[in-house]
Parts: sequence; C-alpha cells; structure tokens
Amino acid sequence: MQASLLYFADCPSWPEAGRRLRATLDGLGHSAVPIDFVSVESANVPGFRGSPTILVDGIDLLPGGAVSEELTCRIYRGGNGLSGVPDLADLVAALRERNGS
Repeated sequence: MQASLLYFADCPSWPEAGRRLRATLDGLGHSAVPIDFVSVESANVPGFRGSPTILVDGIDLLPGGAVSEELTCRIYRGGNGLSGVPDLADLVAALRERNGS
C-alpha cells in the first residue's frame, strides 16, 4: 500500500489530516506504511482536489471533491458537518473498503 497526502503550505488543514491518516493506518495495522507528504506547486497535479488530498495507491481515498484549477483548501463533509480534514470514522471506513475488510 502506498499512502500520499497532497498539500500546499498555505493550507492550515494538512498537518492535522496527516496526523489523522497516520492514526488510521496505525489503528488498522498498517503502521509500516509510510505517508508520502507531497507539496504541490500548482493544481495541475494528478488526483489533487484541494489541500489536503489523501491518495492510497494513487486513488483519492475520499472522492467527491471537485477538481480545481487553483490551489485551494479542500472541504470534507463528515458526521460533524463541513471540515478542512476528513473525519477519522470516514478514513477508517474508506481504508477498510479499499482493503476489503
């Protein structure tokens, strides 16, 4: 498994998204999977739908965000409403679905 977090430095949400992704991977027994933090310079990066975008094996883990032609912060819809980071429960469910468990 390959995990990547695409971000741009001016977006304040990416560090927390990285912490949540790490906690989710660890909690599901994937502590050996490194997270590749990828700083993007333009919105023309494949798979980038705003900062932070989480890719697993090159595919958006939580699809649904619109592709933007500008560097923007991404908004996630979760159980607690709208947020700049995905809910932990959503990350867990998405990773379990990807792994078939």
